[in-house]
Amino acid sequence: MTLDQWIIFGTLLLTLVLFITGRWRYDVVALLALLIVTLTGLIPIEQSFIGFSNPAVVTVAAVLVISRGLQNSGIVSIIGDWLSELKGGVTIQLAALTSIVAILSAFMNNVGALALLLPVVLQISRSKKIPASSLLMPLAFASLLGGMTTLIGTPPNIIAASFRESTGAPPFAMFDFTPVGAGVAVAGILFIVLIGWRLIPVRKSRANNDGLFDIENYITEVKIPEKSTLNGRRLYEIADFSKAEVIVIGLIRGSERRMEPSAQTKLLAGDILIVSADAENIQKLVATLSLELVGDKKIQQKDLDADDVVLVEGVVMPNSIMIGGTPRTLNLRGSYGVNLLAISRQGKLLRTRLGSTRFQNGDVLLLQGHVETLKEVVDRLGCLPLAQRDLRLATPKGQLFIALGIFISALIVSAIGIIPVQLAFTAAVLLMVVTRIVNLREAYDSVDWPIIILLGAMIPVGAALETTGGAQLIAESILGISAQLPPTAALIIVLVVTMFLSDLVNNAAAVVLMAPIAIRIAQGMNSSIDPFLMAITIGASCAFLTPIGHQSNTLVMGPGGYKFGDYWRMGLLLEMIVLVVAIPLILVFWAP
Repeated sequence: MTLDQWIIFGTLLLTLVLFITGRWRYDVVALLALLIVTLTGLIPIEQSFIGFSNPAVVTVAAVLVISRGLQNSGIVSIIGDWLSELKGGVTIQLAALTSIVAILSAFMNNVGALALLLPVVLQISRSKKIPASSLLMPLAFASLLGGMTTLIGTPPNIIAASFRESTGAPPFAMFDFTPVGAGVAVAGILFIVLIGWRLIPVRKSRANNDGLFDIENYITEVKIPEKSTLNGRRLYEIADFSKAEVIVIGLIRGSERRMEPSAQTKLLAGDILIVSADAENIQKLVATLSLELVGDKKIQQKDLDADDVVLVEGVVMPNSIMIGGTPRTLNLRGSYGVNLLAISRQGKLLRTRLGSTRFQNGDVLLLQGHVETLKEVVDRLGCLPLAQRDLRLATPKGQLFIALGIFISALIVSAIGIIPVQLAFTAAVLLMVVTRIVNLREAYDSVDWPIIILLGAMIPVGAALETTGGAQLIAESILGISAQLPPTAALIIVLVVTMFLSDLVNNAAAVVLMAPIAIRIAQGMNSSIDPFLMAITIGASCAFLTPIGHQSNTLVMGPGGYKFGDYWRMGLLLEMIVLVVAIPLILVFWAP
């Protein structure tokens, strides 16, 4: 191998290791890889950021904004009303849910489609006494299957179309993916509905009929006696004097009850504080400040509600500004006016050191705040509301037909080739902003910027793999392995390897890495590149073995109470079914 090949393979190995370990976020890792290949001269400096002008990047960003517009249009309330009327057990509910999310995912962002139905599914789970774990993983997998069916269904399809165009062929059209993708999606959904959900362990979290959190276990009352250090002090001084990590969420003075009291409140003897903390910090608070625990009374969730102070449960979305931060660094109470009462991760309540806990994608939070501002704050923080209490987070109605009209028009003009898809969808974004279906803040917030950075940075890295001859070297190795096997062996190898990568790294990165190799394999076989690009797009959407392979899987991990090892139980058989169904369909529709 040449020096350049050693450098690119070393860079890719480092990138994969960092992707898998998750120590750094994938957009940071992608920028590191871009920096390495640029500084080592594998790509010219003037082409370092050419990936950000790639049509695939523009299209992905536009699709994300359009997805937000469809959410704002009120479609979720229509779907929720219909699903709430649906009779039947788990199989019937899953058939409806997975079919709907697959159809939505074909035309909008996978995570966006899942987010639309997540609150609805949790409501169905509670009302029909169906474990959430039996519904949420199938819903996430169906969102991935639905994305296979159109050009805009998932970023891997858009990226594959861009690679096809780079070879001199026209890019894939809107519904070129449908013959193979729809067949795989139908087979996958049938398996999930009839068999797959039965393989998922039933995870019973601490949920009750009202929500995910068992509040009485970690909220208690303490009384300020005459001898207490707090007598005559201000509320904000508690942390200074006790060094305990607690949140004061209420104050009782005689017959008066104040929820979310001001930090400047002067504390008096006889006051009762409602505090949220783990057992260790409660003990520290009581001991250092000479406070008294108020009997055995437990605080129920209804006791936390006041006329203007309510609770909401929300899951941290992939593009949330909270990821990587802590309650202390984000200053949730001071900057946003909300109290964080609890964090649930992977179905387990985190009881210790909430103030220093770093938020992760998929964490479920219990937030308390004022009814007038909590909806806006939840949106600003990048959380998806789950259990809605006195706060009603409704979307505006009456704009559904406008939003659908804009979206369908963009689909039609791009599908019949009047204008390229990136221009059609950029125009759709502009129209949604002008018609106020999406405001400017929502438009910018809805773009998953880490994904955009990932794509823009990894596209030049993929180009370096090609220009250094690395892709050719890998392709020759695969051709050598499959030389003694049937001609379809190389196609199977490409699909299986991409599946494996997508379970460990972002699916967009998997396509960027595998597409140059697949193209070289096809050229080495004097074959069309189309079957191999199709195999890559299918494989990239098969992140069924782990919760880290796709954001949809991560999003349902907390609300479903899943463990890391739960995913492969259904996912392994599902990937086998995809392989068995996809290869014949690719050969029928795309073989030369």
